[in-house]
Amino acid sequence: MKKSDIKVGFVSLGCPKNQLDTEVMLAHVAQAGYTITPEESEADVVIVNTCAFIESAKREAIDNILDVAWLKEHANLKALVVTGCLPERYREEILTDMPEVDAVIGVGSIHSIVEAIEAALDKKSEKKYARFDDKEKLALGGDRVVTTDAYAYLKISEGCDNRCAYCAIPGIRGNMRSRTIEDIVAEAKTLDDMAIREVVLVAQDTSAYGRDIYGEYALPKLIRAITEATKIPWIRLLYCYPDKITPELIDEIAYNDRVVKYIDIPVQHASDTVLARMNRHGDSACIRDAIHRLREGVPGITLRTTLITGFPGETEADFEELCRFAAEEKFECLGVFPYSREEGTPAYDMPDQIDPQVAQDRADIIMRAQAEISEKAKRRFVGKTVHVLCEGFDVVSEAHYGRTQYDAPEIDGKVYFTSPAGTRFAEGSFVDVKITDAMDYDLVGETKL
Repeated sequence: MKKSDIKVGFVSLGCPKNQLDTEVMLAHVAQAGYTITPEESEADVVIVNTCAFIESAKREAIDNILDVAWLKEHANLKALVVTGCLPERYREEILTDMPEVDAVIGVGSIHSIVEAIEAALDKKSEKKYARFDDKEKLALGGDRVVTTDAYAYLKISEGCDNRCAYCAIPGIRGNMRSRTIEDIVAEAKTLDDMAIREVVLVAQDTSAYGRDIYGEYALPKLIRAITEATKIPWIRLLYCYPDKITPELIDEIAYNDRVVKYIDIPVQHASDTVLARMNRHGDSACIRDAIHRLREGVPGITLRTTLITGFPGETEADFEELCRFAAEEKFECLGVFPYSREEGTPAYDMPDQIDPQVAQDRADIIMRAQAEISEKAKRRFVGKTVHVLCEGFDVVSEAHYGRTQYDAPEIDGKVYFTSPAGTRFAEGSFVDVKITDAMDYDLVGETKL
């Protein structure tokens, strides 16, 4: 059977950084001559690239693996390959407890995906294929098949040195390793040639970029290099830690017209007691200072953050302090996660574990309050004309949809807008839209030719 006759499907789970790994594996598979299919039901081989950061991600990964395995009995599926964080974290369990899986590779072995496919299809050996190369030697960058449309993620480093007490990522992904500015710029130029309109810089800690190879926080230099080498209209920053928000970074956001006025700064909590137990870098004063400097230095900036409720030892007073913080700082975009107790992390064995339902209830309380804050933040745009990156047309509502610079792809809201009858805007085009209404997280508007 020729490779071109073998159809390979992918299921990509988890964060944008995981999605980038999937895109690298897609390139390897396509270059090897296999046929890529978007339909799992018609695939001969399916690769499930998993996340295992928290319990809910693990459950989602296992459910997807079992759903795909069902196709062995009810469709054409001949082999199932599991990659990514789940096998990296649970090597033996995947091999022994999931007979449906034919091959596994860890996060450091994604460049061996073709070898894994070949081994999975070869039924002569009773021993399952398993490869776990040193994750810290994972080659960053390389060819990829971009699976998004007008925007693309760009990974600038891998791994993390922060060692937050609740986080399993360092054990899965290793220590931080930055790519060189030259390497990242080369990939950005390729994305520019593909007419990508927005590049989203991602890492476990984007703000720490360059410290390991340049001896300094080099994110501002990287942004300037991308700006000078490409014409990509929007550059977006995710996962910038508040203790590393430098004056140089704020100035780059403020004065570089192609850096969107938006930044993601995960703070996790506002109680100094909880922050210390979390082993977070910087106390509540540091967090508030970073917020205030960003708002003062970049008027109109949108701030996104994430919070964790129910961390071991979180008292009612700690939680009330967190609620006050969210109410006072009024993040335009905010997500809350109940604490997930993860084996292998320092927090797993901490005393005073919080009942999961209490953690969830606390998260729900903050999110209910946040809905009103988010709606008010959106209402500031009503009556104004905003620049929107068009992402498509919804035939049911007969409206286009897209995003402003104040909304990140996949996690934030959208703008739904009408246009004169029969007018269609191309996906990836920029459109000036007059906003007529605001909902909790989305905007509604209209445009005229």
